[in-house]
Amino acid sequence: MNISTLFFKRSNIKPLIKHIYIPSQKFSTDVQEKIEIPNRIPRGPTDILRALESTISRDPTAAHYKYHDDPYLIPMSNVGKRTFAMAQEAGKKAAHWIRKEHADLFNHREADPVIKAFLPRVSYDENSEVTEEDLKISISDVQVSDAQLVYRLLKSKGIEISPETQLQLLELVCYFNSEDTLSEEFIEERWFRQSSRFKDRQRKTWKDGSFAEELFIGIENPTAETYSALILGMSKHFQVERAYQLFEEAQQKGLILSTNTYNSLINVVNFLKENYEMRWTFIVDLLTDMNKVGQKPNLGTLNAVLHALSQMGSGKNAKDSVLKTLREFKDLGIEPSLGSWYYVLITYCKERGPVSTILNDIMPQIENKEHQARDLADTNFFVTAMDICRNHLHDIDLAKRVDTLLHFANNYNLIGDSYKESIYYRHYFILLINSLPLEEFMNEVYYKLVPNIYVPEPSVMTEVLKQVDLNGETEYIPKLWSDMTIFDHTSRENLIDTVLNIMINNEPPIESELTQKFADIGWNIYEKIDTQDENRFNKLSFTGDLLGNIMALALRNNDFGKACIIMDKLDKEHNKIVGVPKMEVLSLFVDHCIVQKSPSRAIACIQYCADAGFPEAGDLAARLTDTLTLNEKHIHSLVKIVGELPLAGKINVRAD
Repeated sequence: MNISTLFFKRSNIKPLIKHIYIPSQKFSTDVQEKIEIPNRIPRGPTDILRALESTISRDPTAAHYKYHDDPYLIPMSNVGKRTFAMAQEAGKKAAHWIRKEHADLFNHREADPVIKAFLPRVSYDENSEVTEEDLKISISDVQVSDAQLVYRLLKSKGIEISPETQLQLLELVCYFNSEDTLSEEFIEERWFRQSSRFKDRQRKTWKDGSFAEELFIGIENPTAETYSALILGMSKHFQVERAYQLFEEAQQKGLILSTNTYNSLINVVNFLKENYEMRWTFIVDLLTDMNKVGQKPNLGTLNAVLHALSQMGSGKNAKDSVLKTLREFKDLGIEPSLGSWYYVLITYCKERGPVSTILNDIMPQIENKEHQARDLADTNFFVTAMDICRNHLHDIDLAKRVDTLLHFANNYNLIGDSYKESIYYRHYFILLINSLPLEEFMNEVYYKLVPNIYVPEPSVMTEVLKQVDLNGETEYIPKLWSDMTIFDHTSRENLIDTVLNIMINNEPPIESELTQKFADIGWNIYEKIDTQDENRFNKLSFTGDLLGNIMALALRNNDFGKACIIMDKLDKEHNKIVGVPKMEVLSLFVDHCIVQKSPSRAIACIQYCADAGFPEAGDLAARLTDTLTLNEKHIHSLVKIVGELPLAGKINVRAD
């Protein structure tokens, strides 16, 4: 009995009991009840797991399941997450290499039935004995280079290859541009590669004279399918002129090309025609030709037209054509996907164009629905919608509706790669931090999403710190500084200055817990800069103002020892340190020297003030002589620093 059968029996036990047990009647052998067995509900192998999973809610504070269950090993920064993912993939690649190099060690059967992924990959060379079946296996396993080698071996040996296999091979090499692709096993690397490929999407990458073209030329009497395969490949890799030539050639031969072939040409219309009128006329002609040959449009056709229109500027003609296209495809029964609405958004909401509220009109069409991935562009919707909510409309309520849709059912699968996810939350965070009360933002947003779902970029952390400063709610500073340390933000000079200024400008009550925490943060900053690697690329430097702020935090906490260390650094390395502390900080240090009865340190500070050009040096000297009884050596030093005038009549001399 398998699990699905057991689940079926248990889930239907109550209906069976209902027909067997009748409490209102006494047991009798004369009573006969008919047992009605309900129809079996087809269930998949993971239905029980899905049912169990639906009974628990997601813990937003938990790390992703792919990370080790150890807080010291969970990456807490974007760089750390990428490094972790790449390290995992490197381990997989190493295992694949070992399996390939030592295939003889992996001939035992790990499972029954055999799991193909566990077996070593078959390798081919010029002496391999191959058949058409080997070619089919290479094609089905998406092994592009192996498929090309096997094809050439078959040709060299005069083995006939069926037209169906030739077409499958042509489709494979055209789609992948005659290159091997990264295996689907390396999910993380494929995910992180997505953002780096954007620059390749708008330039020609097709290999002229490649195996794909060689294969096409070698096919006698090419059919509509073979033309479609080559045109699709060239359009995908932006060899648009040659793709259109093949399209016209196929039309002249009377071949009926596939709907996807027309879609691919519509997608690259902006590379074929120069202005809006020519492009729109070209699209209409293609759609008319599709209708004549009996090819029905599909979702790909709709998205191809919308994609082309989105790149034709923000003029009224393009916007009107978008609405007309949506209306006509709706009449054809073709429902837009999230990718369709993405193209609508980027057509109407240009960065420098007029403000458009079309997202408000789109949301009722897609809210409270679970959306499936039906087009590659579907993963662009959420990040674009949130960008529009923040930068175009500045609408927090609309942003919350978009976020609710993202988390409805399994829609989060359409967030896209890690780069899109990070941008989405960047826009969401900045919009919320500038719109919500700080306490609500921290409790309802920050603590729930950071760091397991989202690691704020330095620019986002800057916005959070600004709101903390604006609201004077400095109790969040220790937590934020701890996060900044984990996220490796403490090498950012602007962030360090912002944190120090907030702590200096918002002095907590005397002897409060925050005073101690602020002093610890200040000293932590001092140690990080003082012990950093000399060869570090973005090395931080001490400034007079920064050291002065750290000194002020230490003095507020009555930590005279650390303040003296900072003062010594200012004095000894004044030629290296840019700028000087504020006079208020130096004055505060002298006051603490007086309390600690340390005239020598006070005099050193006064000397520093005089060298820095502060006219208040004389006042500090007078204050020192007023409050402490100095010896002749101290008096001589003060007179040498500020002269006799500021000290006239105020010198109390004691014997050594």
